[in-house]
Amino acid sequence: MIPQSFIQDLLNRVDIVDVVGRFVQLKKGGANFMGLCPFHNEKSPSFTVSPTKQFYHCFGCGAHGTAISFLIEYSGMGFVEAVKDLAQGVGMVVPEREDNIPLAQRQEKQAKSMALSDVMSRANDFYRAQLRSAQPAIGYLKGRGLTGEIAARFGLGYSPDEWDSLREVFPEYENEALVESGLVIDKSEEESGAGGRRKRYDRFRGRVMFPIRNTKGQVIGFGGRVMDGGEPKYLNSPETPLFQKGSELYGLFEARQAIREAGYALVTEGYMDVVALAQLGFPQAVATLGTACTPVHVQKLLRQTDQVIFSFDGDNAGRRAARRALEACLPHASDNKTIKFLFLPKEHDPDSYVREMGAPAFEEQIREALPLSQFLLREIIGENDLRTPEGRAHAQFAAKPMLQALPASSLRLQIVRSVAQATQSTPAEIEALFELEKPVARLRAAPPRAKRTAPAGLERQIMRLLVAHPQLSADLDAEALQAVASIAPDRAEMLSFLVGAAQSMGEQANFASLVEHLREAGPEFDSMIAEIASESESEFDVVRAEMAGAIRQSKIRAIEEEMQVLVASNLRTEEERNRYRELMQSKEVLKRQPGAAMAG
Repeated sequence: MIPQSFIQDLLNRVDIVDVVGRFVQLKKGGANFMGLCPFHNEKSPSFTVSPTKQFYHCFGCGAHGTAISFLIEYSGMGFVEAVKDLAQGVGMVVPEREDNIPLAQRQEKQAKSMALSDVMSRANDFYRAQLRSAQPAIGYLKGRGLTGEIAARFGLGYSPDEWDSLREVFPEYENEALVESGLVIDKSEEESGAGGRRKRYDRFRGRVMFPIRNTKGQVIGFGGRVMDGGEPKYLNSPETPLFQKGSELYGLFEARQAIREAGYALVTEGYMDVVALAQLGFPQAVATLGTACTPVHVQKLLRQTDQVIFSFDGDNAGRRAARRALEACLPHASDNKTIKFLFLPKEHDPDSYVREMGAPAFEEQIREALPLSQFLLREIIGENDLRTPEGRAHAQFAAKPMLQALPASSLRLQIVRSVAQATQSTPAEIEALFELEKPVARLRAAPPRAKRTAPAGLERQIMRLLVAHPQLSADLDAEALQAVASIAPDRAEMLSFLVGAAQSMGEQANFASLVEHLREAGPEFDSMIAEIASESESEFDVVRAEMAGAIRQSKIRAIEEEMQVLVASNLRTEEERNRYRELMQSKEVLKRQPGAAMAG
C-alpha cells in the first residue's frame, strides 16, 4: 500500500495540465484549459482541466478526477502503475511498504528501467529508419495490403540481415543493457568447442519489426517476422524487466481511442491481424504476444471497455486457444461486462476474411459471436451424451472447475441454471455439489438496505467547502464540529472522516490530494466532488467567510435546540435556568458577530 502522504506530495508536484496534455490537445480558456473529451465522442470542447484544482471535468459525460485517475481511465493502468508513472516523471521513487526495499535499491531499479527504456527507444528509431530503404520489406508489407500510413502509425521497422547491425546506433555494443533488453544475445562459444570467447550478435536479423508498446506508449519489446518462409515465422523479445508477455497486448496503445468509439475490443491471434484490421477499418483490434491469453490480459482489456470479443481461427489450434482464453476470462466475468467468442471458417484468419468477404460480413460475424455463457456450455457438453447418467456426470465434472472460477453473480446463477437443466439437476444441487462460494440459488434475498439520505442544508454546505478547500479544516475546533454533528447526527461519521482526512494532510492540503484520500470512504462523496469539479474557482477569503458563516449558523442552531430542551423541562432547577441564560448570551454574541472567528 502506498502511503497517503506520498500521494499528496506527488499530486502537489505534478501538473495535471502537463499530464492530460500528453494525450489531449488543450487550449487556454479563461482560468482553465479546454479540449475534446477523450472519454466520449464530441465535436465541441466540453472537457476542462483546472490548474488551480488540479482536476479535470467533462461537462458532457461527467468524467472527472485527478492526474492519477486520468491515467487509470485513459491508459488502463492500475492505481499503483499510474502512481509510479507520475512519480517517475517528477523524479520521485514510490515507497514499497510490502517488501521493504531500501531506497537506494529502489532508485537503482528505477535507473535500470529508464536505461532499458532508452535502449529500446533508440533501437526502435533505428529499425524504423532502416525500413525506408529496405525494398524487400517494403514489398512484403505492400503485398500484405498495408500502406505507408498504417506502417508509420504502428511504427513498423526492419532489422538488417546482419549479425551486429545495432553497432551502428550503439557504439557501446558491449553495454549490458542491450542484453538485458533482449536486443542482443551474448553466447559463450565454449559449449560448441570454439574456446572460451564470448560472441555477441543481434537477436533480430532480416525481419519486419513490430514494436510492442506499453500503455504509456513506451517501446518495451519487439516482434520480428521473417519474409521468406523461414522459421520461426515470428520471433519475440524475451521476458525482461520491461516486458512480460502475460501482461502486455500488442496494439493496445494504438487502439485505445478506437476501442472507446467502437464500444468493444477485438482480440486476435497475431501482430499482422492487428495491423491489417486497422488498415481495413477495425482499429479496435489487439493481440496476445505469442502466448495464451491470461487473466491479466482480460483485466487490462476490461479496464478499457465493457465488451471484449475474442476472434480465433476455426482450426484445432484456434479452438485450443479459445478454451484457454475462456478459462482466463472466468475470474473477471460479471453482470456488467460482455465477453464473446468468434470463430472464423478454418481457411480464414481475420485479415483474409475481411479481404475476401468484406467488412460488413466481418461485422456480422462479430455481432453473431458466441457469448461466454454459450461457449462455456458448449465446452462442458462436448462429446458427452446427455441422454445417459454417465454423460451428464461427465459434463458436470467438466463444469465444476469453470463454475468455481466464476465470481458469485447473477451471470453465474444463470449459467448454473443452464448447467442444471442440461444435466437434469436443480441449481441448488449444482451449487452444493460444486461447493460454489456464496451460493445464490438457495439463499433468500436480503431485504434492501435503507438508502442513506444525502447531506443537506448547513452540514452539506460545510462538507462541500471542506472538500473543495481542505485547508479550512485547520480552522475548525471541537465546538464547531460538535455543533455540526448535533444538527446532522446521521452524517457525523462522514463529517468526522472528512475532517480527519483533511487535517492529516496539513498546510499543503488541496482538492486533488483530498479526492484521492476520499477513495477509502467509497462513493459517498462522488456527487459532491462532481459538483465542485464543474464549478469555477472562488477567492479563498470569500470561501473562508462563507465557512465562518455556516459554522456560526450551526452553533446558533445547536444552541437553539438545547434551549428548546430546557424549556420543555419547564426550567425547574436553578442550574437549568442559569444554563438557559448562558445559552441566550452565547446566541446573542454569535448573532452580533457574523464575521467572528470559527473558534467562537
